[in-house]
Amino acid sequence: MAADQHLLEYFTAMDNQGGIIVRDAPKLDLDLYISNYKGRTRFDRLLLIGQSSVPLCVDALKAAVAEAKRGKDVSRYREAWECIRIAAPDEPEAKWDEAWATATDKANKAETHRLEAELKGYKNNLVKESIRIGHRDLGEHLESIGELNLASETYIKMRPDASTQAHIQDVGKHIVSIMLQKQDWAGVLANVNKVLAVNMGAEEQNTEQPYQKMVSGLAYLGTGKFYEAARCFLEVGDPTVCQRHNDIISQNDIATYGGLLALASMDRLELQSRVLDNSGFRNYLELEPHIRKAVSMFVNGRYSACLGILESYRNDYLLDIYLQKHVSAIFSQIRSKCIVQYFLPFSCVTLDSMNAAFAKPGESIEPELINMIRSGVLNARINTIDKLLVAVSTNSRAAMQKKALDAAKNYEKEAMERIRRMNIAAADLEVKPPRKGAGGGAGSLPGVGDIWQDDSRRQHGPSETIA
Repeated sequence: MAADQHLLEYFTAMDNQGGIIVRDAPKLDLDLYISNYKGRTRFDRLLLIGQSSVPLCVDALKAAVAEAKRGKDVSRYREAWECIRIAAPDEPEAKWDEAWATATDKANKAETHRLEAELKGYKNNLVKESIRIGHRDLGEHLESIGELNLASETYIKMRPDASTQAHIQDVGKHIVSIMLQKQDWAGVLANVNKVLAVNMGAEEQNTEQPYQKMVSGLAYLGTGKFYEAARCFLEVGDPTVCQRHNDIISQNDIATYGGLLALASMDRLELQSRVLDNSGFRNYLELEPHIRKAVSMFVNGRYSACLGILESYRNDYLLDIYLQKHVSAIFSQIRSKCIVQYFLPFSCVTLDSMNAAFAKPGESIEPELINMIRSGVLNARINTIDKLLVAVSTNSRAAMQKKALDAAKNYEKEAMERIRRMNIAAADLEVKPPRKGAGGGAGSLPGVGDIWQDDSRRQHGPSETIA
């Protein structure tokens, strides 16, 4: 009972801070899920699960504390400890490890001083490659201890000493890594294009393209541009190359992001061609078969089954660091598309059939339909007397007249342009290009030969010219 009381207090505080609370157990296995990642993203994901999932809270926070102590970032350890000491004060991890924090902080300061001294020596020697490596080592150290702003400034100082294309790509990746952790999506988009150079070979481009597509997709997702993000994730390419960048996202994430965002932003034809028939994306869909099944259900017109599959995995999506803020918007767009596509073949549908297909037990879909009609998503009206959803037929005569008027305006505009062109030609007002070879043997410069002949005539005088 005491443990439940502590969890209640903890999640009440999280809810008051505006956090998203997931009360039901997700389908994911915590250990198997976190084993797909490496680097600093492991702690971020564990801490988010610990702050959001009621069933996995204690296990995730304990794993986050252990993950923080495996690194050198004392601020992360403090952040995880602040959470677990409220959620589970009786756990061993809830006791502050002062010895580790003091020793780690002291070691971090000593390492920072050593790297700065080395960099100063490199600058005195004026060796560009050594200076670049010194900045890189110092930046990686500052990033590992949580000094992201200083690390970003240090990485930027690598640019003047980057002499090859590989060095430029290395600088870009380090800067993008910092901006991803800070969720500076505009900065990510501004720097990610520098990773993929124009003069790269085909093999190098195939190696770097998955990274660029992944990072661009995350940036578009962060800014709410679901269609552009879906295009990026669907074009990632080779899964083996993608696995090298699991310090950002995993292959399972690419399948989930690509499938969900495609469902939210693409029509049936695009879903069939870009998702189901995409040989490059099929390898990712095999890792998340429920995504492929949901897309297939939508394409085949089984909308309620599609929504049921996605709803069963909603809790998993709410525990993802990049999807969490957008789950409600993505699910709302997918649901609206399903309702519109379900209603499209009919002139009228009973509200009872709509409730049976889309409404939750004991609830009505009528308020949702009203909002869709008001926002212009659904072109219909509700007959409250007969309980019908009736399609609003378009005025075909008005549409035909508008099309005819547009055609007449376009014809008039084109005719006026042709008449103007004819008048310009008749008045000899055209700017004609010079003829090739004109100028009487003065090379490729037209008219120079004539100028030289006129100058020679002026020098000899009229009598010599006649002779």
